[in-house]
Amino acid sequence: MEKIRIIARLDVKGPNVIKGVNLEALRVVGKPEKMAEDYYRQGADELIYIDIVASLYGRQNLLNIVNLTSDKIFIPFTVGGGVRTLDDISLFLKAGADKVAINTAITKNPDLITKASRMFGSQCIVASIEAKKAPENKWEAYTENGREKTGLDVVKWAKKVEKLGAGEILLTSIDKEGTKKGFDIELIKQVSEAVSVPLIVCGGAGNAGHIVECIESGNIDAVAVSSILHYGTSTIGEIKNHLAKSGISVRKNAKL
Repeated sequence: MEKIRIIARLDVKGPNVIKGVNLEALRVVGKPEKMAEDYYRQGADELIYIDIVASLYGRQNLLNIVNLTSDKIFIPFTVGGGVRTLDDISLFLKAGADKVAINTAITKNPDLITKASRMFGSQCIVASIEAKKAPENKWEAYTENGREKTGLDVVKWAKKVEKLGAGEILLTSIDKEGTKKGFDIELIKQVSEAVSVPLIVCGGAGNAGHIVECIESGNIDAVAVSSILHYGTSTIGEIKNHLAKSGISVRKNAKL
């Protein structure tokens, strides 16, 4: 089994990192540059920045954060929010990002995945899927930070983005996000069985035990966490130690 990556996720609005429940009731929890540096020092394997209002205000805010971060942090990081074109992807990669996450634009123009993966390499292209429970044990994909329905079935959409060339999938459960009550295990099972590209899951971690349960439930490659870190419930090192004691292989980090 591959070593599980533990990723710190930072949702950004303007100059601040914010956090909510079910992607709503957002509150400010800190500054992105400072928090990113802290999680890097704690031993995060990667970082994810998602600008939740980039589609409203443009990309410059996130570009500034990427420029500030790339000078101080030496682990891979992914950025997303408001990415619509090949030029947008190029801007973020040139600014120092390792990967770019795309949600809204690919639901409207799936060919963007294929073109982007050919131009930049599939390893740089992350398909971001926001999933919300629907009837009959299915999930619907949403965009705009969980506000807009797409009509797309999550499992079918995950298969399609893989086929189109996405190198990785970031799967966020809207129902579980920010609740700290555990992951949507059935969602993770269904998507992980449907795809073979690396799968990052996000939404619901309230303690390290939830992360163990999540990892044991499906064939996933990484867990992205936010609340558990932002509110000081656990550090990256504590999470990794708990996983190691549970028999889960994690990446050692010199900073631990």
